Amino acid sequence: TEPKSVIFLHSPWTTVFQGENVTLTCKAFHLDASEKIKWYRWYFLEKTQSETSGNTHEVHESGDYRCQAQDSPLSNRVGLFFSPANLILQAPLDVFEKESVILRCRAKANTGLKTIKLYKNGKVLEDHTVEISVGMLTDFHIHQASLKDNGKYHCTGVKEDDQLVSSNSVKIEVQELFPRPVLRASSTQPTEGGAVTLTCETQLSPQRPDVQLQFHFFRDRRSLGSGWGSSPEFWIHTIWRENSGSYWCQAQSMNSSVQKQSQRLQIQVKKVVPDIRIYSRPKLVFEGQELVLICSVNGVPGPITVSWYRKFKLRTERKLHTSSETEFKIPVVQNSHDGEYYCVASNSRSSFRSDPVTINFQMTHPFTTLRAPRAQDIGKNEIEFQVSPSQPVLTLSPPGTWTFVGDEVSFDCEAQRGVLLMKIEATLWRTMSYRFSLTEEHSGNYYCTADNGLGLQSSETLRLSVTISHPVLTLRAPGAQAVVGDMMELHCEAQRGSPPIWYHFYHEDVSLGSSSSPFGRGASFNLLLTAEHSGNYFCEADNGQGFQRSNTVSLTVRELHCEAQRGSPPILYQFYHKDVAVGNSSATLGGGASFNLSLTTKHSGNYSCKAGNGLGVQQSEVMLLSVIAQPGTDRFLSPAAEMELQHSCLLNFQLKVWDPSCGCAFRNLDLPSSTVQEVFLNAIKTPH
Repeated sequence: TEPKSVIFLHSPWTTVFQGENVTLTCKAFHLDASEKIKWYRWYFLEKTQSETSGNTHEVHESGDYRCQAQDSPLSNRVGLFFSPANLILQAPLDVFEKESVILRCRAKANTGLKTIKLYKNGKVLEDHTVEISVGMLTDFHIHQASLKDNGKYHCTGVKEDDQLVSSNSVKIEVQELFPRPVLRASSTQPTEGGAVTLTCETQLSPQRPDVQLQFHFFRDRRSLGSGWGSSPEFWIHTIWRENSGSYWCQAQSMNSSVQKQSQRLQIQVKKVVPDIRIYSRPKLVFEGQELVLICSVNGVPGPITVSWYRKFKLRTERKLHTSSETEFKIPVVQNSHDGEYYCVASNSRSSFRSDPVTINFQMTHPFTTLRAPRAQDIGKNEIEFQVSPSQPVLTLSPPGTWTFVGDEVSFDCEAQRGVLLMKIEATLWRTMSYRFSLTEEHSGNYYCTADNGLGLQSSETLRLSVTISHPVLTLRAPGAQAVVGDMMELHCEAQRGSPPIWYHFYHEDVSLGSSSSPFGRGASFNLLLTAEHSGNYFCEADNGQGFQRSNTVSLTVRELHCEAQRGSPPILYQFYHKDVAVGNSSATLGGGASFNLSLTTKHSGNYSCKAGNGLGVQQSEVMLLSVIAQPGTDRFLSPAAEMELQHSCLLNFQLKVWDPSCGCAFRNLDLPSSTVQEVFLNAIKTPH
């Protein structure tokens, strides 16, 4: 919270004679020199308020005063007394421990005193009795104030005519400059090798902003750091078990007059429990691939270095590598890399070793065992013969070398032995399988080996390619038909495939752009449609294992045109298909208006339009439109047809059209004559 505002006095006395002035100064934690200050005065039951543009306020009336700076809480009350008496005792507003304090006994200028005595709690302080012949003030000193100096003080004087006069009483309460500090630690049970922050917490009185504090930290009887410093924090960057003990701190004012000590805080440093393990990436590795060994280090304070070792069969070992990295790479795995591996994590004080791991890079170990009795061994224990296996065969199930991400596949490695030139009592053969779910990392060459200790045989290599499925391109328009001005979304998505996937969008074999899908979903591309966007669209999806192309999707964008030859603008045109409104457009300067749509066989039917300018609505006659698709295809007879309702030739299809009202005929030059078909249209009149 924001600290309170604080009032300071100039001069320092809380009691003065009537007719004198006292200047109050209001100070706040954040105070702008131009900021306005609110002042409050209480005298008996009366409260008054004033405001100053600066932080000072000159007063000459008795009462309790408080101030408030903007965004700060009210200050504490400060009591001022403007006395009409002949003799007053003046004391400062605040008295703090170890300070020297002046108590001033003053008489008015027209009052002469022979002697002055100072009293505490009604008793004369003999050592503060002063014999004077002339003069009107006397100072009494309290050196290094402490709690024993608390009490009520007043003074008396004897005038020249031996008349006794007495002053007002003042109450002295000696305050703490700051409370006893409290030592706090970021952790009282840290793990060795960790960091600990010590904080010596105390709070200096806001009435003494000019005093500076110093701090000193200790463990048991030993000083920490370089001694006294201005920071209340001490950082132990690396703590060890031998640093356990009793910690405490001291705080003192800069002049060393006030010094205080905290309670002791026990810090017990816990022994580190290291956890060093090795794991590999990938978990299944084949000869010729890269293998990464990772040393997982937990519970060891850093900075650390990691060393890698390999053990051989003859109980010898060799250091392979040392660095600050926790990974060790074997770029190309070979059979010669078989063996035991372990890592050692070291810091500046200790080393910690992992358990060894045995690396065997062969995928399977099929074998063949043959047993046959010999004549000289009849009646004896059976003799076992071991025969080296034949060349194994690696097969993929389901068959095929092209697969998709997410497929479940299994490899089968089989070694079989042919007929032997001996009596075979039993022939045993075993098939080893490995089944897993495909990701893009599984693309590559696979083979298996068969070994029973008498010889190793390798299968032929099998190539496996993991790719994505064919994407699907979807065109999404905001309405039922795509018209000029619409925002068309092209959405391409492959149902199966490992991310990230790049999607590319094409219009008539011309690239429109591309987008990435890092999490495996589809991607979109937006077009603001014009008539030029009619044509064929497709997309491609690629995840680095080969691209796949979608089917082609056709898009046709067309325009309806309606025009009233006479009428005051602006004119609002509305277009209808089978008495259902399909759109509207406004002609602010007169003339006609157009509406665009993509033609399909669903668009066959009656069309009309309405024109209105606020003085009435006129409707055109109905026009029948027939859209015919080519047999055996999903293409329309004229995907480039442009439909236009206007005054004379009301429809223009760029194909052969007969309009009896104007005798217009058109032929689509892009179509072969064998595919030209006639479309007859009922003429309509221009809207009135």
